[in-house]
Amino acid sequence: MKFRFYHNNINVFDLEKSVAFYQQALSLVEERRHKPSDGSFELVFLSDTESKHKLELTWLRDRKEPYNLGDNEIHLAFTVDDYARAYEYHKNMGCICYENKNMGLYFISDPDGYWIEILPEKK
Repeated sequence: MKFRFYHNNINVFDLEKSVAFYQQALSLVEERRHKPSDGSFELVFLSDTESKHKLELTWLRDRKEPYNLGDNEIHLAFTVDDYARAYEYHKNMGCICYENKNMGLYFISDPDGYWIEILPEKK
């Protein structure tokens, strides 16, 4: 039996703001949306266009306040081919929330406060 990653899901408070962030900050593209006829929720699947892995954003119509992420110990991780350029880009965006120069990594924060780890590609 062989299992393969398919997608990760996070719930977001403002769907369009989150989609715009992931498109701008990480160059993800929207692959598809699903919205039931009753409009109770909406799903957006984002992709890096190279891997099969997807990020699913879920928006719930009846959600009235931002999500409480607790200690926010869960995060996504991305590698980037030009780490120094990505760092400057995210610094200019104002979304870097933590950096560890000794380990050669940093984190950015999305509109809901989820952390995303940015790592250089291993060559």
